[in-house]
Amino acid sequence: MPELPARPDLDHLRHQARDLLRAARRDDAAALARVRAVSDRVVLASAQLAVAREHGFPSWAGLKLEVERRDVLNRRDPTRLAELLARHPEAATTRMENWADHRKGADVLGYLAMLRLDHRRLGLPRDLPGSDAAARALIDAGAPVDGHPGDQETPLITAASCGDVGVAEVLIAAGADLDATAAPDSGGVPGGTAVEHAAVFGMTEVLDLLVAAGARVDSPEMAADLSAWPPERLGPQCRLRSLVFAADHQRLEVVDRLVAAGTPVNEADADWQRLPLHVAAANGKPAGVRRLLAHGADPTLRDPRHLRTPLEWCERSGDGGPGHAEVAAVLLEQMEQRL
Repeated sequence: MPELPARPDLDHLRHQARDLLRAARRDDAAALARVRAVSDRVVLASAQLAVAREHGFPSWAGLKLEVERRDVLNRRDPTRLAELLARHPEAATTRMENWADHRKGADVLGYLAMLRLDHRRLGLPRDLPGSDAAARALIDAGAPVDGHPGDQETPLITAASCGDVGVAEVLIAAGADLDATAAPDSGGVPGGTAVEHAAVFGMTEVLDLLVAAGARVDSPEMAADLSAWPPERLGPQCRLRSLVFAADHQRLEVVDRLVAAGTPVNEADADWQRLPLHVAAANGKPAGVRRLLAHGADPTLRDPRHLRTPLEWCERSGDGGPGHAEVAAVLLEQMEQRL
């Protein structure tokens, strides 16, 4: 069954139906078989139904609605979204299905949160406002705040992973479960909470929002904060992981305390094989990078798992934003000084 492409064109689908109808009327055997599979009548409505069914939809109207819904969510147009929900309130409560880039389906609130990271792939502007207003409108129309049964993760976990503070704020205000966990076989942090996802993916604003809202924090690594955990009482591996997170979230005082407690800056942790400088560089965190360099972090060191330098991680992971550009400049300067 063909799935809808990530950037569908309803006019293109209409042309597909018309082309199918013309071929069927020319007695093309394959085209006739496709039309006859859904109707005895060789007319445009039958060809449209055939195209819809082949993409997994029960009707042409259902296919059109799904294409329209995704376009409205992508653009986060409040007027169009209000009109859509007035005509089809089920657009807020049903999962997005039959998409090539979301083969397991997608919750509408989770999909909205993903757009912050998916903008380049979908050809959308980097900073497109309105995700928080769109999330609020969907929730008001009945969208389940914690997603659907069987989802790999809740919308709040998705917002934490992708760093959409606006959507996270709306979800928290609507009563989202702060401590819900992702499925054991999910991507990201299997079995992890929203706090753990925000911590691992370097989404500091969402992490702080979750902690302020009362989300559970089980370890100093995830909080990137040592207020409740004196570094001298932590084991070596815990300190290494804490240094990675502190640098990534630019908790500079925490970085200093961990280094002062004897935490090595050029050693990877045993579990994830992550180095502090490499992670901060990959996520475009210039303050964290500068502080680690000041403490003797080696900008030429290659990480043990992927054998990349911090600069290579920065260039590979950069999104074109100012943070990555500043990190790249700092690392280049440091490497030139070593020549």
